[in-house]
Amino acid sequence: MAKTYDLIRYLTANNVEFRLLRHVPAFSAHAVAQVTHVPDTALAKTLLVKAGQVYWMAVLQGDQRLSERLLKRALEVHHVHLAHEEDLDLLFPDCEIGAMPPFGNLYGFPVIIDKSLADDDEIVFNACTHSDSIRMKFTEYDRLVHPIIAEIAQPESMAGEEHESWERSSGDVVA
Repeated sequence: MAKTYDLIRYLTANNVEFRLLRHVPAFSAHAVAQVTHVPDTALAKTLLVKAGQVYWMAVLQGDQRLSERLLKRALEVHHVHLAHEEDLDLLFPDCEIGAMPPFGNLYGFPVIIDKSLADDDEIVFNACTHSDSIRMKFTEYDRLVHPIIAEIAQPESMAGEEHESWERSSGDVVA
């Protein structure tokens, strides 16, 4: 799975209503939110993490940072770390680095999503490129992906205070 066309075909085959948003290339979550005219809170950014020997897609709001402590608790593991950029090249060969969509089911990865995104009616996310995004209902995303919903993120403003949140500025690079 991967290319934008494949993702659109998957959504269409599953009777999902969505909007493809074509835009100028944007390489950070905040920039994608700006060019798609959605608040940072509505943008879903995807990070690939490794918990033990298992890769997970962690999905959170564009204005949040992944919390190592909360993620460990939610996944019930002792060690987690962000995937390396080389891993992303291998695992998502048809996606631009940092533009993978939050559909772990299409790549064989379990997905954990921050509760704050699950509380929204819609989500917007990268669609395999830095110039394509998709907007769809969260209920449809949940129906297709069946993510674990947990508190795994915190506002970026708190990240420096606790010294335990991390992420590469992903799609922001890993998002």
